[in-house]
Amino acid sequence: MTFPIGLLLAIIVAALVMFSLELFSADVTALAILLTLVLTGLLPAGEAFAGFGSDAVIMILGLFILTAALVRTGVVDQVSQFILNNTSSKLNRLNAVVMVTSAALSSLMSNTATTAFFVPVIIGIARKTKNSVSKMLLPLAFSSILASSVTLVGTSTNIVISGMLGNYGLESIGMFELTLVGVPIVLVGLLYMLLLGQHLIPDRTQAGNLQEQFGIRPYLSEILVLADSPLIDKSLADSGLGRDLDLTVLRLERGEEEMPAPQADLVLQEDDRLLVKGPRDELLRVKDRVGVDIEAEVHLSLSDLETTRIGLVEAVLLHQSPLVGKTLEQVHFRHRYGAQVLGINRRGKTLSKKISQIPLQVGDILLLQGDLKSLSFMDENNTFRVIGTVEYQQPNRAKAPLAVAIFAAVIGLAALNVLSLPVAVMLGSLIAFLTRCLSPEDAYDEVQWKALIVIGCMLALGRAMEITGTAEYLASGIVGLVGQDNPTWMLSGFFLLSLLLTQPMSNQAAAVVVVPVAIQTAFQLDLNPRTFAMMIAVAASCSYLTPLEPACLMVYGPGRYRFTDFLKVGALLTVLIYILAIVLVPRLWPL
Repeated sequence: MTFPIGLLLAIIVAALVMFSLELFSADVTALAILLTLVLTGLLPAGEAFAGFGSDAVIMILGLFILTAALVRTGVVDQVSQFILNNTSSKLNRLNAVVMVTSAALSSLMSNTATTAFFVPVIIGIARKTKNSVSKMLLPLAFSSILASSVTLVGTSTNIVISGMLGNYGLESIGMFELTLVGVPIVLVGLLYMLLLGQHLIPDRTQAGNLQEQFGIRPYLSEILVLADSPLIDKSLADSGLGRDLDLTVLRLERGEEEMPAPQADLVLQEDDRLLVKGPRDELLRVKDRVGVDIEAEVHLSLSDLETTRIGLVEAVLLHQSPLVGKTLEQVHFRHRYGAQVLGINRRGKTLSKKISQIPLQVGDILLLQGDLKSLSFMDENNTFRVIGTVEYQQPNRAKAPLAVAIFAAVIGLAALNVLSLPVAVMLGSLIAFLTRCLSPEDAYDEVQWKALIVIGCMLALGRAMEITGTAEYLASGIVGLVGQDNPTWMLSGFFLLSLLLTQPMSNQAAAVVVVPVAIQTAFQLDLNPRTFAMMIAVAASCSYLTPLEPACLMVYGPGRYRFTDFLKVGALLTVLIYILAIVLVPRLWPL
């Protein structure tokens, strides 16, 4: 072993420890590794940042932008609504719909993004159906990860490995090359989670305990049925206010007539005012429904949110607030403060009065819309204390078909080898900007820059392994340890190595470390290096044993899971995936 090899191995061990302990964020640790490689002379400065201009980083950047277009045009919301419309109160039915839908989406987009999109939806479904959140969120995360090997774009790890193959003069991974092994993994994984896995998940929390998270804090508000509303002449039961928006109608005002606790068969009419209670984000979605508007003591259009001065905040009333004990009507809130109260939350209690006539109390949380400078001034003067801003932008649903078409065209062009995937995704991103499916500012807000930094830095680590001969040294060591007589055992060794590294490290980082070693091993033994690369692609996505995978971290807190919960549920799933991989991979890509 030479000194550079020993030093690089020490850096890799230190990196594993740092990623595991999470003393610093992953991007900071990765950047420290890259600079250490340069300062120690293990990597030439001219090659240190080459990874940031690689095909892998460009492809991932483009996919982030295209995914953002789907979000901004309401496509993701429509998929969420599909889940809500196809659920029942039975847990098995709920989990089946959730897992199949999330797996289907994750085969074409980031599993992290898919999980993030659906976490609030699943919490809302669990609350409505009185099911445990912990019983639903882990299946969501696992099903999203299961689809990673269905297509090239199922996970950025596949893209990273595909880019590395090109560095060795090998053909990049095709868009659907992994499908024949990925689909069986999805089917077996979903069956396992439905038949056994979900029963191993502890019932740690009920949905009601999470009502203060993920934009579902319940607010009391008022909505107005406008003249052109499609809800006119529909009953409350058929209106979809409860089914689609999870809003409970507490009272109805029709002219001078008041109807407390209206019945489900009550037919709605123009100018009906409904006192409703529901989650914050669902309340704001009322504006998306044609012919329905928010009607409070004051009235400002939610479209004003698109301006630079108007915004939404949540604020809590303090004991010294001049609003305590008074109603919005008494203090002339709109004229005095230039803001609108869209909703009131009083520790989850149900209030039955009109918002403008409710005496405010210490601890009340107000959903406010108004001039941000004025709201900040009132915060400084103890009128209330702003506890957070609310990001809300109405989806541009008119562009939804176009966004879907652009995404589908990108996948089609890459699948048919008309364009390389980096060129296709960047072309799709440009078209999304030109057609105003989203603005560059919105796109850049959605890009996971931390992931790009980690990938770019870890690609430099892979390059250092090549330059110093570390990859070849480790390959020789693995060959000597496992033996050359049984390539199947060698494939198993690399699966295990990738599996262990992908727990504390990012999937991409683990792949970058292992792939060069595996390819060097294949070259030495005159075996097919593609077989090893595909095995590692499958293994690097087996992030079921710890919550360190981003998709798992998304559900770790809301589900109130413990570290060992993932090991309990994911261990047998990992074994099943290994069995499928060791049987299918050598047959699809012969050694």
